[in-house]
Amino acid sequence: MRIAPIEPGTRPELAEQEATIAAQRGRVSPLYQVLLNSPPMAHGWEQLLTAVRNKNTLPADLRELVIIRVAVLNRATYEYEAHVPIALKAGATQEKIDALGDPEKLGEGLSDLEHTLITLTDVMTCNIEVPAELYEKVRSHLDERQTVDVMVTVGAYNMVSRFLVALEMGH
Repeated sequence: MRIAPIEPGTRPELAEQEATIAAQRGRVSPLYQVLLNSPPMAHGWEQLLTAVRNKNTLPADLRELVIIRVAVLNRATYEYEAHVPIALKAGATQEKIDALGDPEKLGEGLSDLEHTLITLTDVMTCNIEVPAELYEKVRSHLDERQTVDVMVTVGAYNMVSRFLVALEMGH
């Protein structure tokens, strides 16, 4: 890890922020311990990622499949390992999760909606620009809010994975 984590409870000025993070996440993970080196960034991060995780209109299993695909594409092991158990708990199958990391199996066992969202994730992550045809396919499945939610999810977890990889954070 390139930046030392701040051990929870060692900086009194961070006590309130650590308590908020722990209340939302169940603990102050190593990711948040590093983020706390910049309290304003940790605060903004927590606000955005809490909304993505807890106020998202996508079903939790779909949200997690998208997050895992971002982790695979960006080689973010920490993110991948953190979200597989969440995906399984949300109802995603191990087969679908495994297929997200295997180019030979990508798309196997996925519904049309799941396949569309994984394609959107790939395009947003690798190419940035979303072709009109793909956008229309997304919109055939999702309303405006869900479309915003999936796109924010992809964007936010690209931020997460790129931060983790840049700082060489692994489990």
